[in-house]
Amino acid sequence: MGEEQGQKSVQSSIGIPRLQQAIEFISPLISHSHSVKVFPVKWQSIRNKLEEILSNFTAIDQNSNFNDNESILDTVEAVLATLKNCNELAQRCVDLSYTGKLLMKSDLDIVCTKLDNHIKTLSDVYTRGLLTHRNALVVPKPGLSSSRDDVRFYINDLLSRLKIGGRDMKKQALVAFNDVIEEDGRYVKISVEVDGFISFLVQFLDFEEGEVQEQAVKAVCVISGFESCKGVLISVGIISLLISVLESGGGSSKEFAARCLMRFTENSNNAWSVSAHGGVTALLKICGNGDNGGELVGLACGVLKNLVGVEEIKRFMVEEGAIPLILNLARSKDEIKRICSLDFLQAMAYKDETVSLMVVKEGGISKMVHILDPKSSFSMKLREVSLLVIMNICCSSENSLNILIASGFMNHILYFLSYGEASAQELALKAAFWLCGTSEETKKLMGNAGFMPVLVKFINSKSFEIREMAAEILSSMVRIPRNRKSFVQNDQNVGLILQKLDPEGAGEANSGNNKRLLLSILMSLTSSNSARKKILDSGYLKNIEKLADAEVSDAKKIVRKLSSNRFRSIWSGFWHS
Repeated sequence: MGEEQGQKSVQSSIGIPRLQQAIEFISPLISHSHSVKVFPVKWQSIRNKLEEILSNFTAIDQNSNFNDNESILDTVEAVLATLKNCNELAQRCVDLSYTGKLLMKSDLDIVCTKLDNHIKTLSDVYTRGLLTHRNALVVPKPGLSSSRDDVRFYINDLLSRLKIGGRDMKKQALVAFNDVIEEDGRYVKISVEVDGFISFLVQFLDFEEGEVQEQAVKAVCVISGFESCKGVLISVGIISLLISVLESGGGSSKEFAARCLMRFTENSNNAWSVSAHGGVTALLKICGNGDNGGELVGLACGVLKNLVGVEEIKRFMVEEGAIPLILNLARSKDEIKRICSLDFLQAMAYKDETVSLMVVKEGGISKMVHILDPKSSFSMKLREVSLLVIMNICCSSENSLNILIASGFMNHILYFLSYGEASAQELALKAAFWLCGTSEETKKLMGNAGFMPVLVKFINSKSFEIREMAAEILSSMVRIPRNRKSFVQNDQNVGLILQKLDPEGAGEANSGNNKRLLLSILMSLTSSNSARKKILDSGYLKNIEKLADAEVSDAKKIVRKLSSNRFRSIWSGFWHS
């Protein structure tokens, strides 16, 4: 009986007074340490350790499974003794009443060591307590119909394990957390609400154990997908930790970290923070390491692409050798590396003549044109990105445009227009549309190369967008006299344009813009005598006349030109008869 009462007395002294006393003592001590002006680095370390011990004590106090664990009593007593010693040292530092700096520094080192030992002991005690109480080892995951309080209780339990558990327990808690947040977004939102959970979770990104770090950064990656949670993560200093993971983490951890950074840097958000912590250099290093997989390199390129919106950061990338690095990646055997690197390059070159000239100087045009070569086996997606790069770097420089044409670009585009599959033809049509808008000389070269007979065929395409783009290219090309003469030589060309202008035709062929473009082609042709004659003899003149009767201005102008020409022909015949 006496022994039982003694045990209850021990439980009481452990579970309530002494533990509570330690908790009540440690909080003001942390605040007191902030007023210490000497040995600032050492006191910062002590504060961090005190905060960790406070978290550990709070977790133990909230867990009823430890009320009968006698080993906690010894730990609490030892910690209280260290806290009193720490408090005395803090007061002496504030009063500058220590006998010597070296002696005080030695005393602070001793306190730090004691605090480290207490932290380790608390972790061991907590782990043993959970192993002793099997019901506490695995708290059941709340069901789908569980309340917010149930979810919050589960998150708090995981937090306790993260704070005090050993390496294996921390890993298990993180795995369990990842399991629930991937299934149910409520856990993410409530974890953000639980005081201290996110800030504690983020600390594990700097954890030495690779598996624990990987689970932590995986969890952070999921949380970063919630727009409302981004600000919380940023506020606890996640950017610098993610960059540390990029520099020294494992492969999967780096991928999760890069994915997080992509989300944080959308629209160039947090760009300066990433740059200030060495993120640009770390990302370029990942891209330059041939041992890295395509997924990681692609994500790194994605983050860098997000950062180029800040001009100063883009200039720093250029100085760090980003352009030759990207062009080297474009030759990689990995499809993801090629596509993502060129996507990054086109973002760098967009409206930037300096970058464009550097790409040209590094032989970038020939590399892009090689990707467009029909004899190569590159994917259509890669060809499309290459075309975007070409359009960005060659739009403002006559020299780069000459290099492009001399490299066989025009022949590749014409081949795809003539023989490519639907996706290839559409890409080639976009390229022809861009090329046609670069210069008058280019239009002449396109006419000589045989673009117009191929483009006319697309006037009959089932796709409205294809028809309209082909008509716009032709409208621009036939303004060149040489091209106009070549176009008219084929009777079918003129007839097809007139046929497609049938006012009673069905579908989108007669939509406003498409009709305007076709009439624009005819308007240019009417400046040629032979073209006017072919229009009159085509059998489709009534289509133009119907449009003129419907008050379509361009059609009325064409009819007037044709009528004037017919009158002159009749008068000329009458005069010479």
